[in-house]
Amino acid sequence: MSTRQNILVFRELPADQLARLQAAHSVTVADPKTDRAAFDAALPLAQALIGSSFPIDAAVLERAPALKVISSVSVGVDNYALAELHRRGILLCHTPGVLDETVADTVFALLMATSRRVVELSNLVREGRWTRNIGEEFFGFDVHGKTLGLLGFGRIGQAIARRAALGFGMPVRYHTRRPVDLAVQAPALLGHAEHRTLDALLAESDFVVAMLPLSDSTRGLIDARLFSRMKPGAIFINGGRGATVDEAALLAALDSGQLRAAGLDVFAKEPLPGESPLRTHPRVTPLPHIGSATHETRYAMNRLAVDNLLAALAGQRPAAVYDTAAA
Repeated sequence: MSTRQNILVFRELPADQLARLQAAHSVTVADPKTDRAAFDAALPLAQALIGSSFPIDAAVLERAPALKVISSVSVGVDNYALAELHRRGILLCHTPGVLDETVADTVFALLMATSRRVVELSNLVREGRWTRNIGEEFFGFDVHGKTLGLLGFGRIGQAIARRAALGFGMPVRYHTRRPVDLAVQAPALLGHAEHRTLDALLAESDFVVAMLPLSDSTRGLIDARLFSRMKPGAIFINGGRGATVDEAALLAALDSGQLRAAGLDVFAKEPLPGESPLRTHPRVTPLPHIGSATHETRYAMNRLAVDNLLAALAGQRPAAVYDTAAA
């Protein structure tokens, strides 16, 4: 009896990783963003999906009665109807771990760029406006020795904390529901990172970095009340999920001077609409959601997603399964 199963690839994979799937199973490649008809036509027979950056909601799942497993080329799972996956017993895999250091690099780059006004001053040179030694109106602010506050302290948050504490001598504060056992999870941060209540962290931190997943409890969590409790002149960085932030409240905090600047790699709506004030605000450094966007890391994510899918279809336990029951 044939063990080949029907896989629907809904976002382009590296050629060698696609070949691994094709060697073992029947594969249809159909990106719903460019060929929705082909994607919809393949759903009824699909036993497995692999891809990212497209909502696999209850309506999509209803058209896939044979589906057994989804392998997402992502860490975040907010594009998936988790309750429906759990109800139907569909396995969901994702790609944590392989992107931690790369995302931490991106977040720290944003922190540096906002505090030292890197993009603004680079444009000064590019546009021919650098005609004399700059004055205080163009000075930035030191990063080394300043206090970093982290909202969320998972693997990526801890990687950011290591850069801050060990590389820049920054005291690190973090807020989670329960303190992390640093001796077990992050021994390099012993003596460098301390758990704080949310209010204490906001009041103490020169930089507040949000690395929160998106859930019902975090959607819009970072609002006017939280911005008002931040240290006056703090810098806010978001490298987690855009919808955790009330963007109107963020703009108000910037315009009032409560916040000195913001660095954003994620937004409530992506790509960022052209009419969004965040796109051109003079004190916002926006990036197009590039946290994991390096050649090495994206390849590693795709490889892990294929590993997960092949293991699941072979009846084995994949390396990275998301617990849909806990969502």
